[in-house]
Amino acid sequence: MTEPYPDEMFEAAERREKSNRVLQRYNDYYNMECSSRTHGGATSMEELQALALECMRDALHCENLNREYTEIAIDDINDLIEALYQQGKEFIAKTEPLLKLAHERHGKDMDAV
Repeated sequence: MTEPYPDEMFEAAERREKSNRVLQRYNDYYNMECSSRTHGGATSMEELQALALECMRDALHCENLNREYTEIAIDDINDLIEALYQQGKEFIAKTEPLLKLAHERHGKDMDAV
């Protein structure tokens, strides 16, 4: 008898679930760190990059608390990067119609606002 779901499907589903958890933790850490800063922002691009990397490390470390975790798997980093790109695309898809509507109503470039 064949299995109704191959192991690969379960592994892919587990990886997506893990990726979603790590993305949520990253967002939580990033938002918490940014909101604790003066005016909610970094003082330089380098500080912003360092902050993003710290949040990535903390999110991945939190996901692996039950085992020794001193090395970050490239696949985990790639999954987080992919999830962040997707999150950005979803945000643009949600806000783009609003920007177009605002542009039509006000007749000026709303990107500068």
